[in-house]
Amino acid sequence: MKIYPVILSGGAGTRLWPLSRAALPKQLLPLVNDKTMLQDTALRLNGRPELMQPLIICGNEHRFLVAEQLREIKIKPLGILLEPEGRNTAPAVAAAAHFLKARDPEAVMLVLPADHVITDADAFYAAIGRAAKLVEHGSLATFGIVPTGPETGYGYIKSGEPLPTGDECFKVERFVEKPDRATAEGFVAAGNYYWNSGMFLFRADAYLKELEQFQPAIAAATLEAVNKGYSDLDFCRLDEAAFAASPSDSIDYAVMEHTRHAVVVPASIGWSDVGSWSALWEVQERNDDGNACRGDVYLDGVKNSLVRAESRCVAVIGLEDIVVVETNDAVLVTHKDQVQRVKNVVEHLKCQDRTEHLHHTKVYRPWGCYEGIDIGERFQVKRITVNPGGKLSLQMHHHRAEHWIVVSGTAKVTCGDTVSLLTENESTYIPIGMNHRLENPGKLPLHLIEVQSGGYLGEDDIVRFEDVYQRT
Repeated sequence: MKIYPVILSGGAGTRLWPLSRAALPKQLLPLVNDKTMLQDTALRLNGRPELMQPLIICGNEHRFLVAEQLREIKIKPLGILLEPEGRNTAPAVAAAAHFLKARDPEAVMLVLPADHVITDADAFYAAIGRAAKLVEHGSLATFGIVPTGPETGYGYIKSGEPLPTGDECFKVERFVEKPDRATAEGFVAAGNYYWNSGMFLFRADAYLKELEQFQPAIAAATLEAVNKGYSDLDFCRLDEAAFAASPSDSIDYAVMEHTRHAVVVPASIGWSDVGSWSALWEVQERNDDGNACRGDVYLDGVKNSLVRAESRCVAVIGLEDIVVVETNDAVLVTHKDQVQRVKNVVEHLKCQDRTEHLHHTKVYRPWGCYEGIDIGERFQVKRITVNPGGKLSLQMHHHRAEHWIVVSGTAKVTCGDTVSLLTENESTYIPIGMNHRLENPGKLPLHLIEVQSGGYLGEDDIVRFEDVYQRT
């Protein structure tokens, strides 16, 4: 049996603001250790003989970050499917199922979110093996996490009659929405309720058959999106119009709650979906006072808290059960019991037309990154890093001029018809309306300071004439 991991790398992770943002969501961040959550998920699967190379599903805006993070850990994916827009998990997995079925009619899919923590890998592999025996006969298996307490932040799965496999697997009796505390306590006491992990194992054709029965519009739209899809560099783009026509729905609502073939495989695998700052505190290493810290942090009389500093010194004195998260442009301070209200901050920022929920001061691009340093009336200063071999698009601006000062590395600069090489402490000027391009022809990163001046300094004042990354 060939099992194809399908890693879902969409979503914005708003409950982990201010670290997780739309342009750099939690699955692309190193939250638990020095690897990002996507990298941890991919590495967890690497080297298992029964598992093929992973198929990644992500949004268009994250495609270069996903590709670069996989390259960093030396994993070559089977493909990276690009969703034109988010339509929830049922269409995303349907597109993956059509994609895999065209290549292997007997493909088995292991569907995994990219942003989950699993600390017991051996138990995880054992659960996959138990599920694999069931999907051979057409079952659609979901992994139910054996609860360690009355958690109100997760949905639950109630198990029904046991299956005749001897592996303590069960038919699914019903799915339950996130309960209140008293109901959750009853679930745990009953012993036949499991946390809904959002992880699945099933044959691609079996999932599509059930989807065609219960949500034919999703099955049809995603098939058309795959058939009309096209390649873009190393990415597989789904057809925009066809995918957008698909109804938006989750796997649970679209299929699992209706099919007669749903089974649950109980698993104790050290699992967390890291859906909040308190959940992250629970899975991180903590000191003798119960504190999980990262960055330049000073604590005095602090207990059972999470304190994270990204860009400066953070001092906390005499507090318990709190979360403090500092970034370059925002600070969050909350009690651990109130972390679910972080999403209200994000909604406030959206309503105020602010940008702190969208991106950090450091913005990643396929050629490297830039970081805002200062901004004022008619000027803006950025720190730019261009990776070795990186090349910005040939472009021009209608409203701003630019000064570039090389800090380190070598810059190849095109300005109109002139091409020149600049090294450390050298600079150049790009007038308004002049075609220009910046490249790094060297083997070391290029660092430079950019000073923009003009009446409008927005990122949408870019007219691209040529781009090796095929951006519009």
